[in-house]
Amino acid sequence: YADTHSRKHSDSKIAKIKRLCRKVGLNEVVHKDDLTAIKLHFGEYGNDTHLNPSFVRQVVDAAKALGAKPFLTDTTTLYSGSRSNAVDHLHTAYQHGFTPAVVDAPVIIADGLFGANAIDVPIKGKHFKKAHIATEIHKAPSMIVLSHFKGHEMAGFGGAIKNLAMGGANTLGKQDQHGTVVSIDQNACIACGQCIGICPRKALSQGADKKTIVDAAKCVGCFECITVCDPKAISINWATEISGFMERMTEYALATVTGKEGRVCYLNFALNITPDCDCVSWSDMPLVPDLGILASTDPVALDQACYDLVKQAASLQHSHSKECCHGKDTDKFAERWPHTKGLIQLEYGEKLGLGTRDYTLVKV
Repeated sequence: YADTHSRKHSDSKIAKIKRLCRKVGLNEVVHKDDLTAIKLHFGEYGNDTHLNPSFVRQVVDAAKALGAKPFLTDTTTLYSGSRSNAVDHLHTAYQHGFTPAVVDAPVIIADGLFGANAIDVPIKGKHFKKAHIATEIHKAPSMIVLSHFKGHEMAGFGGAIKNLAMGGANTLGKQDQHGTVVSIDQNACIACGQCIGICPRKALSQGADKKTIVDAAKCVGCFECITVCDPKAISINWATEISGFMERMTEYALATVTGKEGRVCYLNFALNITPDCDCVSWSDMPLVPDLGILASTDPVALDQACYDLVKQAASLQHSHSKECCHGKDTDKFAERWPHTKGLIQLEYGEKLGLGTRDYTLVKV
């Protein structure tokens, strides 16, 4: 764990990332000549709190120093936007600074041009016996997972586990994880049409009164319509559906690292801890101050530590004061998104053998 205090060059975040790579045992994870996947999220166009490319460069340099051949990677999205195919995704990555000149590594979209490329990975889960994992992520012999720890409207919070799960799956795998049809409150709908434009499967349309209606046969449950609905007219049955969604997501996280035992490490960046995922095309004010950068070979322990740090931190005063909690030792994510059950990914991840919730913070 490295805090965010910097008073000299050896205390800079860049220097701390280098130290974390050594302390986490990168030399045991990455081997000479490995085509090493550096899994991260490039951010939806318009988002500005995604990972800093200069931070990613330090990880690339560390992998190259061990003789590996790293590449930056992510997968296409279910929803329409700036990352729904490999060409647009690459353009977005470059616009956000993830160019070879900056990061000294190529960007490869792991599930192909249209998100169809995947390998079926057998798992023993409650929901799945196989998972559709992006081809290049599955085939890479080693992987370094870089995650921006932040809130999420459906998962509660997103860290290493969510990065593995949604980011490791192709579009079919993402559909597997969501698997829920949205519903629309016609009384709350204001007929603005924002949801219709973002739906990737044309499942939403205007009814006779111009209010949105959903075609259940087309809806893949990507939930992007929920994120752009200001009156919150679109929802799912949170009481019955959210637990299943969280479990399905966690099973996919396990599938993404299956076959890479001992060959994966993780860095979580608890910086700019916004209430929303980097999948949205904006960046709200952070919930709490920057807390640091954490590294581990256990994604469950890592996410648990980040969650605990956020819980213990004092909230920042900002425009969403009525929706967020301002005290210490409170679940900031559940206060912001009260329908979510973010801890399920940690509880179920431990049960699946993805990792343990026990940890010790060691400052470097």
